[in-house]
Amino acid sequence: MAHHEGIRLKVGQVRIREREMGAMKAAVGDAVVTFMWVFCASTLGLMTSLIANVIGVQGFWASFGITTALVFFLVLVFNMIGDALGGASFNPTGTASFYAAGVGADTLFSMALRFPAQTLGAVGGALAIKEVIPAQYNHMIGGPSLKVDLHTGAIAEGLLTFLITFLVLVIILKGPRSSLLKSLLLAVVTVALVVAGSVYTGPSMNPANAFGWAYVDNRHNTWEQFYVYWICPFIGAILASWVFRALFPPPTKQKKA
Repeated sequence: MAHHEGIRLKVGQVRIREREMGAMKAAVGDAVVTFMWVFCASTLGLMTSLIANVIGVQGFWASFGITTALVFFLVLVFNMIGDALGGASFNPTGTASFYAAGVGADTLFSMALRFPAQTLGAVGGALAIKEVIPAQYNHMIGGPSLKVDLHTGAIAEGLLTFLITFLVLVIILKGPRSSLLKSLLLAVVTVALVVAGSVYTGPSMNPANAFGWAYVDNRHNTWEQFYVYWICPFIGAILASWVFRALFPPPTKQKKA
């Protein structure tokens, strides 16, 4: 009996170590992919403007189409990068929402490692793009900023994060099988919500991204940053996950007779 107990104890310790190593690998992957995402995504406005000038188009819908195409390309590329890094993510609310929806292998321990890693990656990406961008385009590179009063901004950021989270869950978990079509739908809803929220908070819908740019601008330790870009987005993401889980409950396992 004691021998069997010892074996079970050792097996349990091995599994704990494996989970800890998996969580650390996920955190490293998150830091890398968030660095890359913030670096690339921050140039979307600039790239949209340059492409529009080159092909000679103007107007809202032209810009919307160009930006959507760029985001579609980024989503495709970053899906492949994320898969190659073992499911790396660049958005803390995205990680939390899949956990709250009962999807994925994350634990509270793994998220406690992943969130700081994503934040550090975002800081690195924001600092890096500011260093390499030509001076004449520097004014076109930046992060989200509050354009309304504090509480209106907090409500807007929370609602926008609720919407993007719910739509991402539906598209990824219940949407089309084609990865190309999924990426296109993700691009369209992302750009649409960014446009809708541009007059309120930027928007960010990604606390790590918001923190990275706030750090660059020395606004990272303010109540505005914590309230608008962290607390409310997490509330919105968790609520969206619960709504998704209520509308699409996971299948119940039937006990074998």
